[in-house]
Amino acid sequence: MNSTSVLAELPLLERRTLSDTVYEALSDLLASGRLAPGDRLSLRQSAAALGVSVMPVREAVSRLAADGVLEVAPNRVIRVPVMSADAFRALVETRIAVEGIAVARAAELRTATELAAIRRTEAAFRAEAQAAEPDRARAVQLNRDLHFAIYGACGLGPLQEIIARLWLKAGPVINLDLRAHPERLRQGFALRRHAEAVVAIENRDGAAAAAAIAADIREAAEFILTRGGLRDVQGED
Repeated sequence: MNSTSVLAELPLLERRTLSDTVYEALSDLLASGRLAPGDRLSLRQSAAALGVSVMPVREAVSRLAADGVLEVAPNRVIRVPVMSADAFRALVETRIAVEGIAVARAAELRTATELAAIRRTEAAFRAEAQAAEPDRARAVQLNRDLHFAIYGACGLGPLQEIIARLWLKAGPVINLDLRAHPERLRQGFALRRHAEAVVAIENRDGAAAAAAIAADIREAAEFILTRGGLRDVQGED
């Protein structure tokens, strides 16, 4: 057996493994709001940042483009899509419906360990939001962590996968809310709704938990629309 025949089996497996890793890393950037609509990505810069070759980055970007959460222009420029106001409203209503199911089930089924994790993430978000100089990027990340700590207790893996895909599209726009508008943190809307959700989950009140998360999603959406988050990007509502 020569080395060529042995090595021939390895690259495809390695590329596939790296591609999955890169896909997860880029997905996390999108879902956590660390990328905003209109932001551009470079294959080479992304590869250098992740310590991989360009190939797995290109494969991951192709998958994300197929998911509709990245765009690849004819000139090979990669960017986060700019969402229309109508598409954003449709996404909001879909999130309220789907995430409402998850949080209601989480309230009814959560374990003591899951409740403790939800409390920790809510406390971390609250501490960051109430800091004298909050780190807005970290606040966006913690907001995502709290939501997914809740949804992780719903007991339905396929439902969690659907929510994760929705957040790939929602994350960059949430960036326009918590990260681009610091007053949103100071006003404390998210803090109140998160606190209401945690109390409802503690009490195993699924309806109240779903209502709190629905209000959280809807109030953030109204803020983005009324404060020009999408208009600033598109020039129209």
